[in-house]
Amino acid sequence: MPPIDYATLRFLWWAFLGLLLIGFAVTDGFDLGAALLQPFVARNDTEKRLLLNAIGPIWEGNQVWLILGGGAAFAAWPPLYAVSFSGFYLAMFLVLAALILRPVAFTFRSKLEGVLWRRVWDWAFFVSGLVPALVFGVAFGNLFLGVPFRFDDTLRVSYEGGLFGLLNPWALLCGLVSVAMLAMHGGSWLALKTEGALARRARTAASWASLVVILLFTLAGLWLAFGIAGYVIAGTIDPAGPSNPLDKSVLREAGAWLRNYGIHRWIMIAPALAYLGAAATAALRGRPLLAFLASGVSVAAIVATAGLSLFPFLLPSSLDPRSSLTVWDASSSPTTLFIMLVATLVFLPIVILYTAWIFRVMRGPVTAVALERDSDSLY
Repeated sequence: MPPIDYATLRFLWWAFLGLLLIGFAVTDGFDLGAALLQPFVARNDTEKRLLLNAIGPIWEGNQVWLILGGGAAFAAWPPLYAVSFSGFYLAMFLVLAALILRPVAFTFRSKLEGVLWRRVWDWAFFVSGLVPALVFGVAFGNLFLGVPFRFDDTLRVSYEGGLFGLLNPWALLCGLVSVAMLAMHGGSWLALKTEGALARRARTAASWASLVVILLFTLAGLWLAFGIAGYVIAGTIDPAGPSNPLDKSVLREAGAWLRNYGIHRWIMIAPALAYLGAAATAALRGRPLLAFLASGVSVAAIVATAGLSLFPFLLPSSLDPRSSLTVWDASSSPTTLFIMLVATLVFLPIVILYTAWIFRVMRGPVTAVALERDSDSLY
């Protein structure tokens, strides 16, 4: 048996999954945010090229966090991976299509000098940022409502939803929170990595987006507290028990998603940091590095707030609440979790150090002079 008990391993892997999602939101988030801001902050061809090259050297590496998150869900939480990737198949397809469109836009935009050609690829680049930002937020929003799946007595899963069923008012609000959040983060990055009129417009966009984040995040919190019935485990559940979602009872109660904040008051720090980070992004617009760090804190805290509110649920079921997947009944075996934990403790610091090194190497703004000097090698 592993030297760490099963319940602790499950909790650690829930924390690791959250860390990977936060890593993706903070790193690739400003890439997506820069893309969706392009039509609003870049006014001419030079500025659009500056924007592309502000994220060009790092966006591929930032997507490693998404790959790691998918891999962690597959290995540590097999039922979660099976249900979510099959149930959200069309939504995932839209995200992947948009993410594939991004490198195509990078590559093809500068192949020809025609105005129409470049305009088409500029809008493709915009779509590659907007669609993932919106869909990820919509997907998270639907977790709070419950996903239409159930297990039968042999643990075979059936899903009864569709793509348009995900586009409900609450989920769309969460999608708008995500879009505003990443626009704030992307604008902060562009203000840090560019100069002149483009940087000024990016700072303004980040400031306005941060105010929108505060407004929409508050509205979402009020809606979650008073308008959505949450899920709660009835009775007790064995944190070290078998991975069988049907071995529990689940009830739906008004305000249940805020119950964790009443039990563990310290987790209020997550929404507090979300507000403080967004407010600091607007207040520090004259200090781009600090503003970017503040927006990163806000993004991380908003994602953490969602995860802490859902705990211990991973994927609630709206058709059969008993089928809901939780941290305590949807994991791989203790041996699998322990082996993965050892590998993660070895390789995750390497990923973090490598990412930090890349950001250090690529520090400094992208300038029009650099574009002119290295026109053939830059986007």
